[in-house]
Amino acid sequence: MWAKSAAWLQDELRSRRQALLLLDCRSHELYESSHVESAIHLSIPGLMLRRLRKGNLPIRSVIPNDVDKERFSRRCDTDTVLLYDENGDSPAPAPASGPPGPGSGSGSVLALLMQRLREDGCSAYYLEGGFNKFQMEYPELCETSLDLSCPSTSPPASVLGLSGLKISSDGSDGESDREPSSATESDGSPLPSNQPAFPVQILPYLYLGCAKDSANLDILGKYNIKYILNVTPNLPNMFEHDGEFKYKQIPISDHWSQNLSQFFPEAISFIDEARSKKCGILVHCLAGISRSVTVTVAYLMQKLNLSLNDAYDFVKRKKSNISPNFNFMGQLLDFERTLGLNSPACDNRSPADQLFFTTPTNHNVFQLDTLEST
Repeated sequence: MWAKSAAWLQDELRSRRQALLLLDCRSHELYESSHVESAIHLSIPGLMLRRLRKGNLPIRSVIPNDVDKERFSRRCDTDTVLLYDENGDSPAPAPASGPPGPGSGSGSVLALLMQRLREDGCSAYYLEGGFNKFQMEYPELCETSLDLSCPSTSPPASVLGLSGLKISSDGSDGESDREPSSATESDGSPLPSNQPAFPVQILPYLYLGCAKDSANLDILGKYNIKYILNVTPNLPNMFEHDGEFKYKQIPISDHWSQNLSQFFPEAISFIDEARSKKCGILVHCLAGISRSVTVTVAYLMQKLNLSLNDAYDFVKRKKSNISPNFNFMGQLLDFERTLGLNSPACDNRSPADQLFFTTPTNHNVFQLDTLEST
């Protein structure tokens, strides 16, 4: 009863018979790759999802773009609202309260959003089959951007397998004009747009970047990067057979169902191997904001005995647009407990409440500053 088919959506988009407001509930990375034309992106990390469930947060607050916020506020009461995720399974009922558990995913998010919208008097529906089905059947109605103005040392997009993905010429993944919301944001306000150039140096030997960086020989040579940690299931290791670079691939997609933490030990060991060889290592995913960030934060936590708060803040000071999905944040919280790094002051807080990221402690600032100078 609450579902609309892909055929219905394409008919509405072509005919424009009624006002339609589309809400994309997928990750920022997937939205930037491709989305249904005119769709507004919602960014809902774990802490904000918890507040949304409790009714303490208006839906407009999880829209990271100010123009889209205004469009949503103006039209949500009058337009038909259609939400979609990646696969479009029938959304399970959303829990009334409490933080999302490890199994919480896009279905519960869809259910929660539809419940909230309908309580507000909106005509809300979800798209059967999700974006995957719609894009397969009506690709001409999807906005898919590609800008790979790479130097001569970079391969063409068809070789990279990046056709249909938005990766701008400066490697910023199109994030300078549409910032993702992160767990540090209590009101969903956009982050600063002045992002540093890719790749970002986290430690003297550790670099965090995007897919384009991994395929640019100029960049790899400039930073003496000989090790590359590829945190994607399908992006190729471009120079694997040249003998100059050593690769490790972690086949994880940026999705709530993925268990990235199982790969933390081998990823950390691989980064340490690069350090022992006195060369640089690039950790990358597609956009450089979720999967690769999660691995980088895990490395700092284990090797420098940093709490999740401190490790996350340290990376965020270097690269302000980081936005790991909320399930990865939960895995980092579990990793913090495994390492015994929980702050005594936080012992009585629930896991979700510990997602308030504060400035690092003085001790850890000293430790990090010392390491950065080596």
